[in-house]
Amino acid sequence: MSRTRMSLLAALAVLAGTSGTAILTAPAGAAVSAAPCTVDYKVQNQWDTGFTTAVTVTNNSASKSSWSVKWSYGGNQKVTNGWNAKVSQSGTSVTAANESYNGTLATGGSVSFGFQASYSGTNAVPATFTLDGVTCNVDGGPTDPGPTDPGPTDPGPTGPQAANPYSGAKVYVNPEWSAKAAAEPGGSKIANQPTAVWLDRIAAINGVNGGMGLRAHLDEALKQKGSGDLVVQLVIYDLPGRDCAALASNGELGPGDLDKYKSQYIDPIASLLSESKYAGLRIATVIEPDSLPNLVTNAGGTPTTTDACVTMKSNGNYEKGVSYALDKLGAIPNVYNYIDAGHHGWLGWDSNLGPSVQEFAKVATTNGASVNDVAGFIVNTANYSPAKEPNFKVTDSVNGQTVRQSKWVDWNQYVDEQSFAVGLRDKLVAAGFNSGIGMLIDTSRNGWGGSARPTGPGPLTSVDAYVDGSRVDRRIHAGNWCNQSGAGIGERPTAAPAAGIDAYVWVKPPGESDGASAAVPNDEGKGFDRMCDPTYGGNARNGNNPTGSLPNAPLAGHWFSAQFQQLMQNAYPPLP
Repeated sequence: MSRTRMSLLAALAVLAGTSGTAILTAPAGAAVSAAPCTVDYKVQNQWDTGFTTAVTVTNNSASKSSWSVKWSYGGNQKVTNGWNAKVSQSGTSVTAANESYNGTLATGGSVSFGFQASYSGTNAVPATFTLDGVTCNVDGGPTDPGPTDPGPTDPGPTGPQAANPYSGAKVYVNPEWSAKAAAEPGGSKIANQPTAVWLDRIAAINGVNGGMGLRAHLDEALKQKGSGDLVVQLVIYDLPGRDCAALASNGELGPGDLDKYKSQYIDPIASLLSESKYAGLRIATVIEPDSLPNLVTNAGGTPTTTDACVTMKSNGNYEKGVSYALDKLGAIPNVYNYIDAGHHGWLGWDSNLGPSVQEFAKVATTNGASVNDVAGFIVNTANYSPAKEPNFKVTDSVNGQTVRQSKWVDWNQYVDEQSFAVGLRDKLVAAGFNSGIGMLIDTSRNGWGGSARPTGPGPLTSVDAYVDGSRVDRRIHAGNWCNQSGAGIGERPTAAPAAGIDAYVWVKPPGESDGASAAVPNDEGKGFDRMCDPTYGGNARNGNNPTGSLPNAPLAGHWFSAQFQQLMQNAYPPLP
C-alpha cells in the first residue's frame, strides 16, 4: 500500500530520534483534533550561525484556496531563504504564504514548507503560530514523552516519513568499500565516508564471492545506527535489458525478463526491507540509473538512438519494471525512493527535459505505482558534472553572445547540477509530484580540483574562450562519462545543502571503475564500451570527441586503484 511522504500524520505525531528537532505541544488537556489548525515546527539542522526548519501545517477548519502562516521570534533569527512557501520577515515577525501550486488546503489537509535562517545566541522555538489569523495549537513539546518513552501519539522510529530522511541522521558506511579505501595510500582520509551499496544483480542480494549480502549490510547498519537515525543507501540496478545505450554496465537479464526481475530481484529485496527488525532504519533507494532517461533520448528519432533502447521502449519493460519497484518498495514505510534523472548535460535541454518529466510522471502513476511512492529524484549518479560552476552562469553574455551559444554549453538551459536539480524539481511538482519531494546530487567524483581548476572567469575575447576558461568541469565533452582523466572527489556527503536538495551523496563509490578500457571476458553480463577506451575518437553522444577515459581500467564496479588515487589528489574541496 502506498503512502504519502508528507502525510497528515506528520503533523500529528513526533518523529522520534531526529536530532536537532524542536517540537511544541498543545496546552495540557487540550484536544488536538478540536484545534482549528496544528503546526509542526522542526529544526532539522542547526550550526553555530544558522539552521534549517521544516514546518507542517494541518487545517482542521473550512477548506482554503490560499493560506498564510505567521509567527514571531524572540531572538535575532533572520530567514534567508525558503521553499514550498513565500517566506518573508519584518523585524521579528515572519509570514509564510502559499505558492501558486500549493494554495489549496482542504479540511483535514496538510501542507509542508521549509526555510533556512541565521541566528546567534539562542534559537528558541516560536511560542505561537497563526493560520490566516487564527491561533493554532501545535503538537509535541514538554509533555511529549520523547523517543525513549513513546506515548500514544508518538509512533517511534517506525512512524511517518521524515520530510528529508538525511536530516538529523547518520549515513551508512559500507565496510567493504571502507576497507578498500583504507588500504590505499592516504585512503584513510575518506574511508569513513558513507557510500551506496549497489545491488547490480540477483546474486548481490545474498552476497557475491563471499562478500556481504543485503541482510549483512542491514545488520551492520543497525550496529552503526546506535540510538539515533541512520540512512542506508541502496542502488536498485538490474532492469531487463539494462543500460541500453552503453555496454559497460549491461546486466544479466534479457529484454524480456520482466517476470524474473519482479520475482527474483525486487520481491526478495522488498521482503528483506520489510522485516520488522529493520523498521528503524531509513532506507534510501536509487531507482535504476540511466533507464528512463535512455527512453527519452536514445529510443528513436535521434542520432543517439540504439536498437537496444528502441526494444526497451517498445516492450515497455523499463517502465513496467521501474513502476513495480516503486510500488513494492514504496509500500514499506521506512523506504524513500529516489528516481534517477540523468544529469544536466543529458536532460538539460528543453527538448529533453519536458519529455523526461512526462516520462517520470507516467512511470510514477501506472502499473500500480503512485507519486506517493516517490520521495524524490537523484541527478549526476556516477557522473562528473559539478554541483556548481562558480565562475560563470547560464545568463552570462560575452560581446553580445549568450554563453548558451558556446560549444560547451551548446544551448543547454543549465551549466551545473544544482541549478538543474532545482529546475527539474519545480517542473516535477508542477507535473503532479508531491511538493515535498527532494533532490539528491551524487558528488562522489565531480570536484575537479587540482592545478587545472580555474580560479576565476575566463577571458572575454569570445564566448568559447570565456566558458572554457571559466568552467571547473575539465572534461573534453560533457557527454564523456567513463573513468574521466583529471576528475576529483567532490563535496562530502551533506544533508540539506540547499533549498530543495535533500543531500549531497556518494552513490558511486570512489575507486570503482565505470567500465573496462579493453574487452574483458566475464560472467557479470558486462560488455566492452568504446567510451571507456582512451584511444577511441567518440560518437554522436559526445560530439565525436576523444573519450578522456583513463587507461588500464577494470570491469565496471571493480576496484581501480589509479582512479582512486587521482580522485583523492584532485579532490575539491581539497582533502585535509
